[in-house]
Amino acid sequence: MSLRIVFFSRLSFVAKLAWVVLLAGLAAACSTTTTLNSVKVPQSDSTKHAAIVVDGSNGRVLYQSNAEARRYPASLTKMMTLYMTFEAMESGRLSKATQIPVSAYAAARPPTKIGFRPGQSIDVDSAVYALCTKSANDVAVALGEALGGTEERFAQMMTVKARQLGMRSTVFRNASGLPDDQQVTTARDMALLGMALRKRFPQHFSYFSSRSFSYRGKTIRGHNDLLGRVQGVDGIKTGYIRASGFNIVTSVSTDGRKLVVVVMGGDTARSRNAEVEQLIERYLPQASRSARPVDEAPASIPVAASASTTPSETLGMPAAPLPGTALVGVPARPEMPVE
Repeated sequence: MSLRIVFFSRLSFVAKLAWVVLLAGLAAACSTTTTLNSVKVPQSDSTKHAAIVVDGSNGRVLYQSNAEARRYPASLTKMMTLYMTFEAMESGRLSKATQIPVSAYAAARPPTKIGFRPGQSIDVDSAVYALCTKSANDVAVALGEALGGTEERFAQMMTVKARQLGMRSTVFRNASGLPDDQQVTTARDMALLGMALRKRFPQHFSYFSSRSFSYRGKTIRGHNDLLGRVQGVDGIKTGYIRASGFNIVTSVSTDGRKLVVVVMGGDTARSRNAEVEQLIERYLPQASRSARPVDEAPASIPVAASASTTPSETLGMPAAPLPGTALVGVPARPEMPVE
């Protein structure tokens, strides 16, 4: 008889029971660990990576990782520039045919860009396509100047609108997403903005599904490789600067279910897209078919900055004061968005 068996046989009944419970707990822990490991998604540099998956029908958070950590938005900034443009179109301040002048400052913005000489102009319809597909910095600044007088004033308007939408941790400093160490956001805030764009402007949301557009006799192609390749993906926006890594906000609508998926800080566009695809595959079956809308800024349960979240949490939050803008561990650099 082995020493292990002899030892166990001499224990009291209570001690034996305690050992059984302990061994069962260890077995369960091993099983749980295996299960959690089996559903991990690829993640990038932890100082840049963030992600969130939201049920597009009711705002329920299905998954999150660093969702409240401040990140650089890069060209995801243009989602708010477009939100403000759509508002101006609805109010009658702009029409699709309105010509937007391109100032010398706007024309001098670094790529990506359409390429204008100072004094030229672009119609609003083409300008919206240029932001959704080419992510044109010169056009973004021209729109900002047309709506705000100056880009600086427009960025202040963007930040005020962010608060109205419940984006409590976002500060905008320009209309394009070009590097600025004080221009910050979170994955959670970008998900809110993506949902608000679909809910508020369904008549304009199809712009985000455009893979290319024609302008001045040229076909200009976009950066979002998920469009047309992943079933149900119908937008929204990509972004990149070196300080942010590869970002994306993705809208999915299929079989009566909707998701908004945000991934920030990808090492490459390919790895970022692969993570989005895995998140869609995993969480789309969990999305509700309910058509119950989500208010632009309802009061609800805050989203904790943890690796995962309980299904009861939702995105909506009341407005909050401007946060500090220090972004620990991610130095700002003067690189330009390529998406």
